[in-house]
Amino acid sequence: MLILHNLPFPWKVKKVNLLLASYIFYAAWNPPFILLLWLSTVIDFFVGRALYTQPNKNKRHLLLVVSLIGNLGMLCFFKYGTFLLDNFVLICNALGFDYHPAHPNIILPAGISFYTFTTLCYTVDMYKRKSEPVKSLLDFSLFVTFFPHLVAGPIVRPPQLVPQFETPRKASKQQLTNGLLLLTLGLFMKVVLADSLLSATADAVFGFPGKLGALDAWTGVLAFSGQIFFDFAGYSTAAIGVALCLGFVLPQNFLYPYAAIGFSDFWRRWHITLSSWLRDYLYIPLGGNRQGNFKTYINIMITMLIGGLWHGANWTFVAWGGLHGLYLWAERALNYHKSSTTPLMGNSSEPMISTASIVPGLSSAKMNNGFLKALLTFLLVCITWVFFRSTTFGGAWQLLGDMFGGQAGNPPLLTTIAIIKVAVVITLMLIFHWLMRGTTVLKVAGRIPSWSVALIWSAMLILIILSQESSKSFIYFQF
Repeated sequence: MLILHNLPFPWKVKKVNLLLASYIFYAAWNPPFILLLWLSTVIDFFVGRALYTQPNKNKRHLLLVVSLIGNLGMLCFFKYGTFLLDNFVLICNALGFDYHPAHPNIILPAGISFYTFTTLCYTVDMYKRKSEPVKSLLDFSLFVTFFPHLVAGPIVRPPQLVPQFETPRKASKQQLTNGLLLLTLGLFMKVVLADSLLSATADAVFGFPGKLGALDAWTGVLAFSGQIFFDFAGYSTAAIGVALCLGFVLPQNFLYPYAAIGFSDFWRRWHITLSSWLRDYLYIPLGGNRQGNFKTYINIMITMLIGGLWHGANWTFVAWGGLHGLYLWAERALNYHKSSTTPLMGNSSEPMISTASIVPGLSSAKMNNGFLKALLTFLLVCITWVFFRSTTFGGAWQLLGDMFGGQAGNPPLLTTIAIIKVAVVITLMLIFHWLMRGTTVLKVAGRIPSWSVALIWSAMLILIILSQESSKSFIYFQF
C-alpha cells in the first residue's frame, strides 16, 4: 500500500487505492459484513447532505431519525440483540411466563461500535449545521473506512480527516520516520508487553474458579490493567503510525492515563476520542453542567453507564461504567467548594488534553503529592477493571473479595517469577507514565540524540521478533 501511495498516480486514483485497500483489510475478517459498511456509508452521506440543505424543520427531524435508526438499529441488532433477548426472557420467566425462544446466532461485525459512532457524529453535525457536508462520496467513504482507524479507532470526526483527502498528500521523510517509529512502538506494546509479559497472568487469575490469596488476586488485576492499556494503546499508536506513513494525521487516543490525577483527568487521557465523543454528543446535549448540580450528577452517570454499555453487551460493563460515574461524583463533591473547577467531562470549546489546565501550577514541590494522588487514582481504576474483565458478577465479587480479604493459607496460583515479572512491568509503566504525562514520544525522540533513538528502536524490533509466538487478537476488536 505504501508503495502504491507513493507512485506518480493522480490523487483520485490514490484515494481509490486506499479505499480498496481498506475494504480488503476489513474483508479479510468476514467479507459479507462489507455490506454493512456500504449501507452505513451511503445512508449517512446522502442523509447528511439533505440534513444540511433541508429548510423544513419537521423534515430535518425525520431525516435525523432515519440516520439514528439506521446506525443505532444496526448496532443494537448485531451487538445487543442476544443481550436484549436474554434479559427479556429473564424478565418473562420472573413474571411467571414460561418463554424459551430459540437462541439467535448473531455474529458481531468487527469494529461496528467504532464506525457507527464515526458516521453518526457526521449526521448529527449536519443536523446542527456545525460544518459543511462532504462534497465527494469517495472522500466520505474513505473517511468511514480508512483502514488504520476502521476496526478499533481512534474514533475520528469529519473535520479531522476529510480535509486531508481533498488535496494530494504524501508523507515527508520526517513523517515516514515518525510513523514507522510509532508503528514499532505500538507493536512492541501489544506483542511484547501485553501478550508476552502480562496476558498469561491475567488469564490465569480471572479464569481461576476457586479462592485466591490476596497477592495472586492483586497480581492478576494489575496484570490486566497493564495488558488492556498496552493492547489498546498499542493498536492506537500503530494505527496513528501507519496513517502517518501515508501522510495522514489521526487524533491522539491516549496520553499516559495511569498518570492521571483524579478521574476527570483519567477520562481526558484514556480513550480520548471516545470520551470526547460522549462529552460532545451525549453529556452536553443532556445539559452537561448547565442545569444545576443535581442534573449534572445525573448527566455524568447516564454518560458513564452508556459508555460502559458501548464496550460490551454485558451488565458487568455497565457496572464498570457506573463505578467510574460514582468516582466522578465523589470527585465533583470533593471539589465543589472550590470557586472555579474544570467541568468533569470538559467543554466542547476547550482542548481535550491540557496538562496545564488539568493541574494548574504543578510545581516541583507538589510533584510527590501529585504522584501519590495519581497512584491512588490508578489503584481505584484497577478495581473497575475487575468488572470489565470478569464475565459474571459472581466472578467479579469473588475476585474483589480475594483482593481485600484473601487468606494467606490459600495455595498460591502464580509462580514467583510471574509475580516479579508483573511487578516490574507495572512499576516501570507507572514511572514512565508519570515522567511522560506532559509530553509525547515524538517530542522526546526529537530532543534526544539520534543514536539513542536508534538503539531503543532496534531493541524494540528485536524483542518483537523474539516474541512472535504471540497470536492474540487485540482486545478492542470485540467492541
